[in-house]
Amino acid sequence: MKRILTGLADIVFPPRCLTCEESLDNKNAPFCPACFSQIHFLQSPLCSCCGIPFAGADTDNHLCGDCAVSKPIFSVARSIGKYETTLLEAIHRFKYNRNIHIGEILGKLMAEFEYSDFAISDYSLIMPVPLHPKKLRQRGFNQSVILAREISKLFQLTLDFLTLRRHTYTEAQINLGRKEREANVSGVFSVTDSEKIHGQKIILVDDVYTSGSTAKECTRVLMHSNADSVAILTIARAVQ
Repeated sequence: MKRILTGLADIVFPPRCLTCEESLDNKNAPFCPACFSQIHFLQSPLCSCCGIPFAGADTDNHLCGDCAVSKPIFSVARSIGKYETTLLEAIHRFKYNRNIHIGEILGKLMAEFEYSDFAISDYSLIMPVPLHPKKLRQRGFNQSVILAREISKLFQLTLDFLTLRRHTYTEAQINLGRKEREANVSGVFSVTDSEKIHGQKIILVDDVYTSGSTAKECTRVLMHSNADSVAILTIARAVQ
């Protein structure tokens, strides 16, 4: 019966590309071939820590200059692809058009993607980057919770979206420089129960990795509560 209903739904409401909304021949694909071809997937060679891609090919992962000089406190950061074209449009439709369905599909893509030198199954706890209650009321949902929930389902890992809190409201980081971003998020996160963090290998989930300031500040707070390690996982990464 479920297969019949699904088939009827596909006839009445044919599956469409998440970004351009063209009808899809392959109903299991989230993007049409044209939009899919515009995704710049992030694979080796990458920075073995922050995940920034290197130009060229046929080289192993290694630390980038920034991480070699000052290694981030998180263990590793990985993303599906660059924050541009198809992924940028999909993320915007999810966040700003309040399309939860797109977020669920993006979360599944994050769970199924084969990352370089990173395995979700090695971790014990999944946490989304929290929103301040004011921002949560404005948007109506936390996009990172939607993404993290899909990952936790596939790997049957504990999802904790309550222990890490954002207790100070800050303005959006979009127009801020690196130093300004770091100052903007300094001291705005806290842990409500350190016992839930102690000894855990945590995946911290967000939609976009830009400067890394939010990820680093969340990691600092989690490691202060004696997490074993923290990895950062996002849909996309902003790359200059």
